[in-house]
Amino acid sequence: MSILINRDTKVICQGITGTQATFHVRRSLDYGTQVVAGVTPGKGGETHLGLPVFNTVKEAKKATGANASVMYVPAPYVKSAIKEAIDAKLDLTVCIADGVPIKDMLEIKEMLRHSKTKLIGPNTPGIITPGQARMGIFPENIHQAGNIGIVSRSSTLTYEAVLETNRAGMGQSTVIGLGDDMLIGIDFIDAIERFNKDDETKAIVMIGQSGGTFEEAAARYYKEQSIKKPMIAFVAGNAIPFGHKMGYAGDIITNGYVSVQDKKDALSDAGVIVVDKINDIHKELQKLS
Repeated sequence: MSILINRDTKVICQGITGTQATFHVRRSLDYGTQVVAGVTPGKGGETHLGLPVFNTVKEAKKATGANASVMYVPAPYVKSAIKEAIDAKLDLTVCIADGVPIKDMLEIKEMLRHSKTKLIGPNTPGIITPGQARMGIFPENIHQAGNIGIVSRSSTLTYEAVLETNRAGMGQSTVIGLGDDMLIGIDFIDAIERFNKDDETKAIVMIGQSGGTFEEAAARYYKEQSIKKPMIAFVAGNAIPFGHKMGYAGDIITNGYVSVQDKKDALSDAGVIVVDKINDIHKELQKLS
């Protein structure tokens, strides 16, 4: 099984004719992802990568029955691109861009609150269900189909977590990069809830980082659940001196004074298995098996 995307997901690419979109959509197509169309305003009626290009998301959805989109658009245009996905009533949209203005994200969060659309990102590597579908920039060759759900706030450490599940011989059900920014779409709680409901996900790996309060919120949620799957967590940045500001957007809201140890303590108190080294994850997974 999987969460959010699978081999039946029909994907639109917003901004498909750009260089990065072309590179990654081609890889997603080669991987077997059902990318069914692209959207680039002013280029409707053309084809790109063998796919029809439309002027709007609504047109693309009407013609193809798509239910998800991945967007490779510059940060200043993200708000309008997400609004298009919301107006078209897509189930999911993935935003790769970094540098999306906070003001825009506040407005985007409000739009999402009143819609059926779920957002992954911004500033995310995306989402992948190994062997089925890839939306974003994940290096698909390192993933193996399996039964461990991975959700991460640190883009590059997501790949380390993937390798750890491979070392444990378990593979991944779905891997989600939430995004590194202070304001994001779905969060740890959304992902954990979905993984808990997925019959074939046997355990969850969570990767946190310095800054923000996402990990503490996830700990509170996990602690409150009466039925839940085992979860292993690693929080990056334990060597950072207390009070030091990393410069992450998420670090601004806490003013540098929520330490990594605070996050680890909250997760441990909630019953999560917390590791001090990311390369200890596979050992804990093997103990669970």
